[in-house]
Amino acid sequence: MNIHSGNDALRSGGHGDTNNVAGDVRGRNFFEMDHSLRSILQLYCPDDLRTHMWPHWQRLGELAGGRLDELADIADKHPPVLHHRDRFGRDEAWIEHHPAYAEMEQVALGQFGLHAMSHMPGVLDWPEPVPPIAKYAFTYLFVQAEFGLMCPISLSDTGLAMMKRFGDDFIQKNFVQRMLTLDTSTLFRAAQFMTEKPGGSDVGRVETVARDCGDHWKLDGEKWFCSNPHADVALLLARPEGAAAGTRGLGMFVMPKILPDGTRNSYRIARLKDKLGTKSMASGEIIMQGATAYALGDVNNGLRQMMEQVNLSRLSHGVRASAMMRRCLNEALVAARERQAFDQAVIDMPLVQRQLMKLMVPTEQSLSMYAYVAENLGASKEGDKEASTRLRMATGLFKFRACRDNPVVATGSMEQRGGNGYIEDFIGPRLIRDAQIGLLWEGTSNINGLDVLNRAVAKVGAHNELRKDLEHRIAGSNAIPPGLREQAGETLDRAVRMADEVARREDETQARRVSSALYHATTAALMAWEGATLGARGGDARRMLLSRMVIDKRLSPDDPLAVEDTRFDRQAAPLLLSDRPVSLDAAAALLAV
Repeated sequence: MNIHSGNDALRSGGHGDTNNVAGDVRGRNFFEMDHSLRSILQLYCPDDLRTHMWPHWQRLGELAGGRLDELADIADKHPPVLHHRDRFGRDEAWIEHHPAYAEMEQVALGQFGLHAMSHMPGVLDWPEPVPPIAKYAFTYLFVQAEFGLMCPISLSDTGLAMMKRFGDDFIQKNFVQRMLTLDTSTLFRAAQFMTEKPGGSDVGRVETVARDCGDHWKLDGEKWFCSNPHADVALLLARPEGAAAGTRGLGMFVMPKILPDGTRNSYRIARLKDKLGTKSMASGEIIMQGATAYALGDVNNGLRQMMEQVNLSRLSHGVRASAMMRRCLNEALVAARERQAFDQAVIDMPLVQRQLMKLMVPTEQSLSMYAYVAENLGASKEGDKEASTRLRMATGLFKFRACRDNPVVATGSMEQRGGNGYIEDFIGPRLIRDAQIGLLWEGTSNINGLDVLNRAVAKVGAHNELRKDLEHRIAGSNAIPPGLREQAGETLDRAVRMADEVARREDETQARRVSSALYHATTAALMAWEGATLGARGGDARRMLLSRMVIDKRLSPDDPLAVEDTRFDRQAAPLLLSDRPVSLDAAAALLAV
């Protein structure tokens, strides 16, 4: 099958004659070109919500592929600058961003309200707070153009969630209400200052001290890695004087940049970080010298409150990794379709198709996981305790594996473009740089793997609740071919048994293997169910083929010296690389190979 001649959806947009240099996806509508996202939303998003949001997703998809992509490129090349003093010599530090960054903020915060749509009704004319499945679709589209700004947006979003839940009347009036707006001229932006020199992953080593002054607290200490350091309000952990050592002695506090009397609070930005990636967004070091702050909730329960914020941030990181992988995959597909080598289109070469599958499979896995986690988050908010248990497991799995897959996919995408993939004229280098941060923020891979094993598995037993839900989906779909149903169910059982055994042995060295196994087994089951359900409705059943690839490539033994049977792969790859839908019958026939 000649994939190159049969597909127009991923052609480069508006570039004209490229003089035999493959184009990119700039100029395309990132929503319209993404049949996978549209299919997933048809499955997971309620009809009325999906119908209402569809034109808004289309509008953001057009912006992401056009103006936002241009602005992101400019902002990346013109990083923020810290000014310590004003022209009169006053210590009024401020951060200067390029106008391109401000214009992106206006789109994200002013036009779409990405920071507030989960917390207030009326955003994009939806009468209630926007449910997670729809909200994160906006994140997914926006990040395909700009990753850096999504960090401050997420900080404001999760900060709002924490302050709304735990804040007293003073915090609600003075901070929360200032954040529940789409007017960027008055909007309070938020940050979280958690990391210290001795206390990154080991939060219990936080050294910032909080002194009780009655209706407020005074903070002294230093925060080492603070993204969005010029935010109007920051959430942070500190240890009240006399409190116990370790994590139990930590409280959570809200620290404003400007005090109620209009004066600047007593902390300063020492410097900005010179980072590998996310260059459009400022990260810095904060030194507090008697800074005024307000207790958020119970000062004896700060870490537990913070973990709620961390779990929301981990979900956001998973979605961001998924979005970047989608951009990487789309760029690789365009390059492979438009490049000619040895008198043929590169995408028609079997080895290239095999490498593209290595990019597509993790990208599609992460899309299924985003939808599943968002669905369970929405159900959890409605009081579904079983969904809350599943969420405890699925969020950690998503953050762990999607963020690990992202750098590999970014590198593979660069390779498809050849030498031009290494050149800053194209987006590849920025995607590679930005992909690394997901391995660090909100817990390294080790921290997330240990969280899955020691807490979600050993303490909560969330893997059993996850298996029960997935088995119910598989059993409830008559459209899944028996062979795939058996494979998906068996690998899911084996992954759960593996997790049980490793937890019983308390063998932390296998935490990452357990997390990967559970993630792959979960996504294989989900994609089998998704493809069969869509196919039974007369839609695209291709996700069943992807499920088989996950089982074959990521869950089955691999003998490096054995000659592979590649018949299924060679027949499935052309279908998956085409935008034409795969019928249920065609998918079932191919799965029999």
